[in-house]
Amino acid sequence: MKLYTYFRSSAAYRVRIALNVKGIDYDSIPVHLLQDGGQQLLPAYRAVNPAALVPALDDDGAILTQSLAMLEYLDETRPGVPLLPPDALGRAKVRALALAIACDAHPLTNLRVLKYLKNTLGLSEEAKQEWYRHWMAEGLAAVEALLAQGDPFGTGLFCHGDSPTMADCCLVPQVFNAQRFAIDLAPYPRVARIHAQCASLPAFAAAHPSQQPDAEQV
Repeated sequence: MKLYTYFRSSAAYRVRIALNVKGIDYDSIPVHLLQDGGQQLLPAYRAVNPAALVPALDDDGAILTQSLAMLEYLDETRPGVPLLPPDALGRAKVRALALAIACDAHPLTNLRVLKYLKNTLGLSEEAKQEWYRHWMAEGLAAVEALLAQGDPFGTGLFCHGDSPTMADCCLVPQVFNAQRFAIDLAPYPRVARIHAQCASLPAFAAAHPSQQPDAEQV
């Protein structure tokens, strides 16, 4: 299995976590989003993923795109360590949390949006940072509320129950981004607590951007 990845990509980070949680060996193929004008835009990578986004997952020649589709695929083909609960309601709640991050919050703060705001629309660096902080805060607040709704007494170790799920695979990269830009997590105690719990696990720690081979290529 091969994962086309970039060390700071939230979407790639999600898949690295899932692969590690499931104990799946894979080869990491770095695609640097800033070097060479963006290696994801080069014809060689577009042949792998026409959307010019990371990650892409190659499972014995079968190419998958979109991180959540990859997590679902891994759960269906390597079910030994599940990322989704056994019950339909639990699965729906986990997917809702994952989608709230991956589809509602993250796209508004990813690299190509921020570059467009600054390079095409001409926003100042200060205005761009304000955009980032606003939408990051909106996203974290929504996730905090969903976590409180699903576990009002805060008894679960993770986003849903006492085992990592797809939701945790999404939450940890989002918190990494917030911390990178010095966003205060105090208003989101459940998010912060779950992130700390996840960070203590070797599978999550090994997926951290600082542990990736391309982290030295900044």
